[in-house]
Amino acid sequence: MTNEALRRRYARRHVAARCGLYAAAVLSALVCALPFLWSLVSAFKQNRDLYDPESNPFAFNEPATPDHVTFLFADTPFPTFVLNTLLVGGAVVLLTLALALPAAYSLARLNRPWGTPMGIAIFLVYLVPPSLLFLSLTRVVVALGLEDSLWSMIVVYPTITVPVSVWLLIGFLKAVPTDIEEQAMVDGHSRLGAFVRAVLPLVFPGLVAVVVFSFTLTASEFVYALAFVSSSPEMVVSTGVPTQLIRGDVFFWQSLQAATVVTAVPIAFLFNLFLDRFVTGFTMGAVKT
Repeated sequence: MTNEALRRRYARRHVAARCGLYAAAVLSALVCALPFLWSLVSAFKQNRDLYDPESNPFAFNEPATPDHVTFLFADTPFPTFVLNTLLVGGAVVLLTLALALPAAYSLARLNRPWGTPMGIAIFLVYLVPPSLLFLSLTRVVVALGLEDSLWSMIVVYPTITVPVSVWLLIGFLKAVPTDIEEQAMVDGHSRLGAFVRAVLPLVFPGLVAVVVFSFTLTASEFVYALAFVSSSPEMVVSTGVPTQLIRGDVFFWQSLQAATVVTAVPIAFLFNLFLDRFVTGFTMGAVKT
C-alpha cells in the first residue's frame, strides 16, 4: 500500500472518528435536554392533554394554554419565593467568600504543623448530613431570635458552604507561587495589599467556582429551609413551590413544571457563562490540594 493510500485511509478514519464523536455529543445533549423540554411543554398543556395516556408528552395534542403559568405568578407567592432565594443566595455567597477566603489563605500560606489537619477537619464538617445538625442549629436560631425569617437561613447555610469552599480555595491558592506576593511586598505593598493586587486576580476562577457552588447549593437546599421557616412570605423556592403547588393529593403539575423552568433557566445561563472558570476552579483546587 502506497503512502498516499495510507494517508487517505487514516484521513477517512479521522473523519469517521470525529463524526462519531460529534454524533455522540449531540445525542448526549439531546438526552440531557429532554427533561427540560418535557417540563417546558408540560407547563403549557391543558389538563385533558396532560392526563391522556395516548398523547405525545413532547408535543401539544391540544392547543397550548398559558393559564397554569399565569396561575403560578398571579395566584401564588412564587415571585416572593424567587426574590427570597436571590436575597438568601446573595447574602450566603458574600458570607462564604468573607469567611472562606481568609481561612483558606491562612492555611495555604502560613506554614504551621496544624495547617493540614485543620484543613482536613474543615472539609470533614461538610460531610456531616444536615439531618444530624438541624436540631442543634435550631437551638442556635432560636437563641438568636431568628426563627421563621430569612436571616435564619443566612446564618445557617454558611455551615455547609464554607467548609468545601475553604478546601477548594486552599488548593487554588497553593497553585499561586509565593514569589508573586514577596515581589509585591518588596515593591512596598503590605501582605493584604499584595494579596488583593497580586493574588486575588489569579484565583478568580476559584472565586467563581465558590460563588456558583454556594449559590446553587443554597438555592436547592431543602431540609434547613423547611425546618427554620414556616410562613409563606419568608419561604424560598425549594420549600415554597411544593408547599403552594402540592395540596394534599392534588398536584398543580403544569405550574410545578413552569416553576422548574423559570428557576432553572437563569441558573443554567449563569453556569454556562462561567463554565470554563468554574471547571478550572474545581479541577485546579482538586489537583493542587
